Amino acid sequence: MLAIAYLGVVDVGGYLPFAFAGAAVAAVGVYALGSAHRSQATPARMALAGAAVAIVIGAMTSAVLMSHQSAFNRFRYWAVGSLQGRGLDVVAVIAPFVLVGVVLALVLARPLNAVALGEDASRSLGVNPVLTRGGSALAVVLLAGAATAAAGPIGFVGLAAPHIVRGVVGPDQRLVLPATLVVAPAFLLTADVLGRWLIAPGELQTGIAAAVLGGPLFVALVRSRRMASL
Repeated sequence: MLAIAYLGVVDVGGYLPFAFAGAAVAAVGVYALGSAHRSQATPARMALAGAAVAIVIGAMTSAVLMSHQSAFNRFRYWAVGSLQGRGLDVVAVIAPFVLVGVVLALVLARPLNAVALGEDASRSLGVNPVLTRGGSALAVVLLAGAATAAAGPIGFVGLAAPHIVRGVVGPDQRLVLPATLVVAPAFLLTADVLGRWLIAPGELQTGIAAAVLGGPLFVALVRSRRMASL
């Protein structure tokens, strides 16, 4: 938003460095809040920290929009998240970053399993928890930043897809990560098709359709006793 309002950035290539910077700041903020006072960074703490950071960033974005009408006109179509008009030229720009992020995430699958057992246990297994967390954070920044720059902030895909996978294959990251690489795009395409079908001949933006589809699904997953055990 700052890049659009103050620097006049209008294309995906221009968005990327700012998207990566924003993803990095958000990731650091979420982790800092989720592990405050030397508490263990549990999934519940991280989810609450993520919600808090999202609210703050949303407020800052609204403040910029209210003072820059031209930025608002460009931003409003991108903000809801959409696959419309994202051709191979956009894919070519983000593909190197996505590829590095995916490879890094898959390489870290086994160390992540060890880190989930606790720092002492992971060290006894020969895994450096600090290095593993740092590599994971880099993968998140690359993947989230590239995806957001390309298609906008499409919510619920990153929440719903991994939980769907965990409900089927369990918590083993060696299975969760590659399976999510299949389920997440399938979920996104399903939302996009649903958005085109629901209000045909018009089109519901992909980000809105993903929220409509993913919201109830995520609530059902959270309420599931099986998911609570994972």
